Amino acid sequence: MAKKQIKWGVISTAKIGWEKVIPAMQKSELGKIVAIGSANTEKAAKIAADNGIATVHPSYDELINDPEVDAVYNPLPNHMHVDWTIKALRAGKHVLCEKPFGSNASQVRLLLDEAVKHPDLKVMEAFMYRFHPQWIKVRELLNEKTIGEVRTVNMFFSYYNDDPNNIRNRVEVGGGALMDIGCYCISIPKFVLQNEPTRVTGIMERDPKLETDRMTSGIMSFTQGRTATFTCSTQLMPYQKCTIYGTKGYIEVQIPVNAPPSDPCMVFLHTTEQEELFALGPADQYTLEADAFARCIMGDEDMHFYMNDALGNMKIIDALVHGAREGEWVNV
Repeated sequence: MAKKQIKWGVISTAKIGWEKVIPAMQKSELGKIVAIGSANTEKAAKIAADNGIATVHPSYDELINDPEVDAVYNPLPNHMHVDWTIKALRAGKHVLCEKPFGSNASQVRLLLDEAVKHPDLKVMEAFMYRFHPQWIKVRELLNEKTIGEVRTVNMFFSYYNDDPNNIRNRVEVGGGALMDIGCYCISIPKFVLQNEPTRVTGIMERDPKLETDRMTSGIMSFTQGRTATFTCSTQLMPYQKCTIYGTKGYIEVQIPVNAPPSDPCMVFLHTTEQEELFALGPADQYTLEADAFARCIMGDEDMHFYMNDALGNMKIIDALVHGAREGEWVNV
């Protein structure tokens, strides 16, 4: 592709978009947001003015059919991800879609089937953490066998939000801890172990009024006896941490997901021979994600994470929900 910059369009005025992703994308060297689409034109116009976006469309349809737009960023609620990503593909747009890709694995399979019909278009699930220098460093340490053979990964991620009007607390649109932040607790062990689990089980504790899972704990069993464990919650004090345990040491990632763009992140290495602290960044992982996806669109590098990875994530979520409900292990 001969273009030097990807022209982005953003669907909706979702908070993650205007608060984090849009400002970060506008710092990208390889792309620029040229349009935003929303029925809430007043809010969209303000976001556009604040971020140097030239065009405001009064609907998602007009946005995805804008001939000036090369790629679409889709931060819609979970239950709308698949439909609008498919519509964007049919309009000839590349799509960076927020996680998780859909409400269940069956939905994501529909998206995969559609994507096959558009081999020249790129689609990626927006797990931004994978592009931050701290996780690049972790992968380097793991590839060098610095902590020996990795045997297990533990992840914890929480925040407190019991607002019944918040979309994350609405069960009918894919709210709850597992869908919102538990997907990171699934993706990160896969990123570390470079594999899919073979079976999973979990425990869910649901809010009696909201009906969403306010705390979910899970166990994922991988080949060669390796495991991953996690707890995620929408009603605990905000905290996050990932620890990777190997036969010769362990790695602690202090802020595995919400890496601050203006401060370095700390990765602690503890082995039988050494202790070392790595300060990685500062870096805006949303900018890095946008640049990486732009390079894939331009053909300068291969896709980092394909849609089968996203389908795998969704299959695990479905299996964890079933396992928690039935109190049993579920093959993935």
